[in-house]
Amino acid sequence: MGVKNLWDILESCKKTLPLHHLQNKKLCVDLSCWLVQFATACRSPACVKEKVYLRNLFHRLRALIALNCSVIFVTDGSIPSIKLATYRRRLGLQAPVERINESTKPLPPVPSLRRNKGSEFSCMMKEAKMLGMALGIPSLDGIEEAEAQCAVLNSASLCDGCFTSDSDIFLFGARTVYRDIILADSGYVVCYEMADIERKLGFGRNSLISLSLLLGSDYSNGVHGFGTETACRFVKSIGDDSVLNQMALEGVAAIRKKRDKDRTEKDRFTEHTENNICVKKSANEEHGLVGSESQFTEVIDAFLNPKCHSPDSEAVQRVCVDLPFLKSELQQLCEMFFGWSPEKTDEYILPKIAERDLRRFWNLTHTSSALGVDTVPVTCPVSAIVKPRKVHGEEYYEVSWRNMEGLKVSSVPADLIQSVCPEKIAEFLSKKDEEKHNKQKRKPKPAKQTNKTAINEVDKQLKELLITIKDGARNPLTDISNNSRENYVRDILEPDFFDLCTPSPPPRASKVAKSRKPIAQSVHLIEIIDSESDVSPGAC
Repeated sequence: MGVKNLWDILESCKKTLPLHHLQNKKLCVDLSCWLVQFATACRSPACVKEKVYLRNLFHRLRALIALNCSVIFVTDGSIPSIKLATYRRRLGLQAPVERINESTKPLPPVPSLRRNKGSEFSCMMKEAKMLGMALGIPSLDGIEEAEAQCAVLNSASLCDGCFTSDSDIFLFGARTVYRDIILADSGYVVCYEMADIERKLGFGRNSLISLSLLLGSDYSNGVHGFGTETACRFVKSIGDDSVLNQMALEGVAAIRKKRDKDRTEKDRFTEHTENNICVKKSANEEHGLVGSESQFTEVIDAFLNPKCHSPDSEAVQRVCVDLPFLKSELQQLCEMFFGWSPEKTDEYILPKIAERDLRRFWNLTHTSSALGVDTVPVTCPVSAIVKPRKVHGEEYYEVSWRNMEGLKVSSVPADLIQSVCPEKIAEFLSKKDEEKHNKQKRKPKPAKQTNKTAINEVDKQLKELLITIKDGARNPLTDISNNSRENYVRDILEPDFFDLCTPSPPPRASKVAKSRKPIAQSVHLIEIIDSESDVSPGAC
C-alpha cells in the first residue's frame, strides 16, 4: 500500500511517457508488485493453473528486452518488526493491543518475521525468478522491504528508475519511480520524478515522511483528525528541513495544538458544537497507540535507515553484471510452464533479442564516435533489408540477420534502422532502383510487342487467304474440253427427272435439289466463260 492517499497527492506530478523512453535504461523491479498486479487482473483458478501471470510477465520482459533495458528483480526479505501489525491485519489476524502511557515500560524490540517460503505466492516468485534467469535477468533478495532496496540502488545511481506500486518508495530515497507500464500498440509508462515533486509541491523526502506519520502508512496508523489537505498544509507550514525534528520533539500534542491554531474561528466553533453533541475518539487514540513520540521516532528511523544491502556490497555488485541469455533453458521452462514448442518460444523471443543487440551495436558505435575511435570491433547484426512493411500502422523493415541464434528474418522499426545503419537503407534503395532499371532495359514494353505479333499473324493469314482466292478463281469449266462442257452444263442446269412414286429419290437428285439456290450463279458463270471463249456465236 505505502502511504495513505500519497498517489492522489502526487497526481499533478504524474507523467505519461512513451514506451521507448525506457530505451537503454537500467531498471529495478519490485517483483512482488508485478505478480500481484497480474494475479489481481486474473482471479480465476484456471488462470493460476495455466500460469497466466507468468505468461504476462514473459511478454512484459520481452518488450523491455527489445528496448535494451537491463532489468534487476528485487524480492522481499523478512517482514520488518514495525510492519508486523499491518501484516497481521491484512491476513485477518488480530494482534493483542496493550494500553501505552507514560508509566508503561518500553517493550523489547520485536525481531523481523521470516516469510513463508512454501506459500503459493512464494512459489510464484520462485517461478518468476527462474524465468528471469533464463532471460538473463538477475535477482536480488532484499533483507526486508523490496521497495527500500530499489530506492537504495536508485539513489546510488546504480539504476535509472524503479518499478513499483508502493508509494512509500519515495520515503526510502527513490528519485525516479515507474508505477504502471502498458504494452499496447502505443505503449507508455507512468512516471514520477522526485525533482517534480520538490518543484511543484514543495515536498522533499522529509516532508513525505511527515505526511506518512500524519496520514498513516504500513508502519503507522496516522494521527486522528488529519486529512489529506490538513496534513499537506501543516507540513508545508513547517518546511522540509525542520518538519521531522519538530514532529519528533514536540509530539502529537504540539501538532494538534498547531493545527487548532491554524484553523479559523468558524472551524473551531463547528468542531466545538460537534464535540458537545458526540465526543468520539478513534480506537487507536483510546489505546494510546497513535501519535506517540516513540512511535514517531521509530517510523522516521525505519524510513531514513532501512535494512538493505549497501550499494558496494557483494550481493549488489553481483546483480549489476549482465547475465547471458540461456536459450535452451528458456525453451525448457516455456514448454514446462506454457506447453510451447521450442520453435514457438524462439518465434517469441529471438526477434526481441536481435533488436536488443542492434540497439547495443548503436550504443557501441555512438560511444566510439564520441571518443574519436573510427573502427568498431563488432559488425552490424543486420545483414540486409528484405522489404519495407507496416506493423500496426507503423513503418517497419523486414531485415535479415547474421549469427543470431538461428533467426533468419524479422521486422524492426524503421526509425531504429535509420538511426543505427542508414547505409543498409541506402543499399536497399539502390538495389531496388537497379533492379527496376535492368528490368526495363531487358524487356521492351509488353503492349507494343503483343501488337506487332498480332499484326504479323494477321498479315500471314491474309496472304494465305489471297493465295487460296487466286487458286479458287480458276473455273474448272476452262480446263475441260468444249465437247464435255455442254454435258457438264447440262448436268447442272438440267437435272435428271425422277419418278415421285419411287421409294426415295436418287442421291444425286437430292444433292441437286439442295443446290437449287446457286443455279443462277452457275448460269452467270457459264455466260462469262462463254463470252471469253474463242468460239464465235455463229459457229454455235
